[in-house]
Amino acid sequence: MVQNDGQAVDPPRPRPLWPVAALARTLWQGEGNLLALLPASAYRVKAGALGYSRRSIILFNDPAVVREILEDKEGIFPKSDLMVGALEALIGESIFVTDGEKWRRQRAMIDPAFSHMRLSLAFKAMSEAVADQETRLEGLAASGEALSLDLAMSHLTADIICRTVFSVSLDSGVARDVFDNFLVFERDVAQVRIERLISDPAWTRVPQKPEVLAACARIRAHLGALIDGHAGTDDIAGAVIAARDAATGEGFTRDELIDQLGVFFLAGHETTASALTWAVYILASRPDILSGLRAEVAAVAGDGPISFEHTRRMPYARAIFREALRLYPPITFMPRVALKPTTIGGYRLRRGALVMIAPWTLHRHKSYWRDPDRFDPDRFLPEGESAQTPGAFIPFGAGPHTCVGAGFATAESILVLACLARRFEFDVSEARGVRPVARLTTRPAREIMCRVRLRHV
Repeated sequence: MVQNDGQAVDPPRPRPLWPVAALARTLWQGEGNLLALLPASAYRVKAGALGYSRRSIILFNDPAVVREILEDKEGIFPKSDLMVGALEALIGESIFVTDGEKWRRQRAMIDPAFSHMRLSLAFKAMSEAVADQETRLEGLAASGEALSLDLAMSHLTADIICRTVFSVSLDSGVARDVFDNFLVFERDVAQVRIERLISDPAWTRVPQKPEVLAACARIRAHLGALIDGHAGTDDIAGAVIAARDAATGEGFTRDELIDQLGVFFLAGHETTASALTWAVYILASRPDILSGLRAEVAAVAGDGPISFEHTRRMPYARAIFREALRLYPPITFMPRVALKPTTIGGYRLRRGALVMIAPWTLHRHKSYWRDPDRFDPDRFLPEGESAQTPGAFIPFGAGPHTCVGAGFATAESILVLACLARRFEFDVSEARGVRPVARLTTRPAREIMCRVRLRHV
């Protein structure tokens, strides 16, 4: 944010502490926030144990080792039981949680739905959702009413997903109910309780609250109804419904379709909303960066509609989005579990050990980034990217498991940032109280409240 003297300071982050102090802080806050649990050493070491626990937790920050774990050529580092247990009620055995041959089959069938051609077709629906959000913001600017930046970005990205996946807007009754139930899920889904992380053995099931299970059941019922009533529209759902296994010629079953489309809502809505919340929050406090973005938008698109091709010619907008992903990766942790005793990165792992890959620490590691806690989009302009450590930036994963929707999220976010920056000013209240926590994604501990004004050029 900007101080009274006009000097930019680092965006908010937990203050790193020594391990025992970090554990005490986390337990005292009672939020289950794993960011607060990370000790100061996590931002310096290439690999190291995270405290003491029954199952053993090893953090890996070496990009080469991280890639080896994520590629998992021998099939011994599947996605963690903790992550699978938290998500299975919503997304079952989807591409987000599977491994091995099942994952490869799913990925091969889903990839075409996110091809460049498909994305260019979906862009019109994206633009319509952003235009509707601009209309809502105009009303708030006129009334002076405060809004939650978090909720506004969640509503917008959910609307984009509804329109591009199912060709219906969020204001339709079914889509709205899916969104409302998803809010219940992300708020109350059982995250990793620190006591369980320390004391429970591997593969201990984490019980979910009845309200979470009920919300997941309602979401899946709605998704099933949307699938059943889909009329062959040329959208993402249509592409996935039409997908066929190259070896057998079979498509996804109805339950598999619900699993996969549930992932699109989870990954395409929640993670992008997280990144956009942080990006808009930082732009509101950095007029130097905001003016650069506005100049680029004016040079590329003028006052007219922003097209898909325009977004591909906005390197500074792309750099702002990527820098927001670096400092606030939506998926804070990518945990894996060792299926058998093995050695990797110089560490001997026992069966059941939690293999922790943390984009949060990798993206802020002092060995790979200069001034790692500073927001500097220039890192992601062509000359800056050439100096980066390969593999030190993994907001969408790495290797074959790179997120299938990475291109979708990037185009969407460039469009949103360009449109909002061109027309609006966001004034954040109580900016100094903002702090990040690791829940389902990297989110502010409390909603970021702000007021919006129309920009006068």
